Amino acid sequence: MKVLGISGSLRKHSHNTALLRAAQRLAPEGIEFELYDELELIPPYNEDRDGDDAPAAATRLRELVAGADAVLFATPEYNGSTPGQLKNALDWLSRPRGEAAIFGKTAGVIGASPGAYGGMWAQADLRKSLGIAGARVAAAELALSKAGDHLYENGEIMDADTHDKLADVLADLAETAEPAALAA
Repeated sequence: MKVLGISGSLRKHSHNTALLRAAQRLAPEGIEFELYDELELIPPYNEDRDGDDAPAAATRLRELVAGADAVLFATPEYNGSTPGQLKNALDWLSRPRGEAAIFGKTAGVIGASPGAYGGMWAQADLRKSLGIAGARVAAAELALSKAGDHLYENGEIMDADTHDKLADVLADLAETAEPAALAA
């Protein structure tokens, strides 16, 4: 099974990218986990530029998502919602409707924040957008608050509780994706 991890943060020392690195390390045997790191290259969605002449960065993202069995998004929270660059990527992934790369794809949503709520509002917004785009959103959640107390920048987890919660998210993502992967 192939999982693509997409961080909604562009920061070099992002807690969300570190959380995906931790997921990559925790991925059980049989799961290939690739971390996508080109989010900032995707131009704003413009339907006039879509189709056969879509920008290369958007086309590459679509191909990576289409080739994965599941996508694990890690989102920071900006002004109480999903960051614009991540929402923009989802706009590219959700078109054309019904044939889009994200349509029918299993998706999971996690997040980390130095604040008290772990980005839970951004995660709720992203889950809603993914569902509307036709993704199969896994149920397991992880809103990691006070991320610096639980996670090192390199993706090493400091505590057993965070380790277990992230492992549960990965197990749920794999379980949700398995029927679709077997049907393909």
